Amino acid sequence: MAFHTRSNSFPSRPHPIVEEVYELLCRLRSSESTSTSSSISHKLSNLKDLHDCVEKLLQLPLTQQSLAQEQNEKWTNELLDGSVRLLDVCATVKDTLSQTKECVQDLQSIIRRRGGESALTSEVTKYLTSRKMVKKAIYKAMVNLKGMKNRSAFSSPNKDEETIAIVSKLRDVEAVTREVFESLMSFISGPKSRSLVSKMMQSKKAACEIETEVNEFSQVDAALHKSADNAQNQLEKLESCIQDQEEGLECLFRQLIKIRVSLLNILSH
Repeated sequence: MAFHTRSNSFPSRPHPIVEEVYELLCRLRSSESTSTSSSISHKLSNLKDLHDCVEKLLQLPLTQQSLAQEQNEKWTNELLDGSVRLLDVCATVKDTLSQTKECVQDLQSIIRRRGGESALTSEVTKYLTSRKMVKKAIYKAMVNLKGMKNRSAFSSPNKDEETIAIVSKLRDVEAVTREVFESLMSFISGPKSRSLVSKMMQSKKAACEIETEVNEFSQVDAALHKSADNAQNQLEKLESCIQDQEEGLECLFRQLIKIRVSLLNILSH
């Protein structure tokens, strides 16, 4: 009589954590494509939950056993490279938000104190200069993320199904994280098309058509090009928007660090 043995690496039914990773991936992929302050914050929250599940997945003894057997493979280097790239990009975005918030608060302070036209002009110039630096930093971060694209699908006849499934899920998480970061950075840098000032001078009908492109960052940019005295409301909205995004990024940043440490520990044994 022939006896068929099953691999004891994983049970036939996916672990609940694996199922949760899959569900969160689906949720992020199906989230609305439009980028608004609330949608970005929601994506960051889901992304934090996703990485929390990945950290739990990496702590499973069976996962560690599978991955530890694959040291020095091409995909392990790609995962480690991807983790450090995501950390770098997350840190860059955190820095740009912090820099922008500081300029916003300085502007609000000048407007509230009615510090005079000279002081106000100086702060507006400082803010607009900061925006140029932010956009430059974001462009470099975008280039950094491009290095993670176009990787071939992980598949090998020499690997067991469990290892292939784990690596594929980790690469899916990396890809969706990259997409959320790209969406966030595009949101911060604002629309690339015609200048916002010219947009604001268009007819009401045209203005309604472009309203979805204009977010809290670009609204302040446009307002400051016209009159800083009337920008207080937009500045308050932008500060609140930045606060929400900073909180989401800080939680995600800590989670990304934990995941990188876990990967290093697993692959160094």
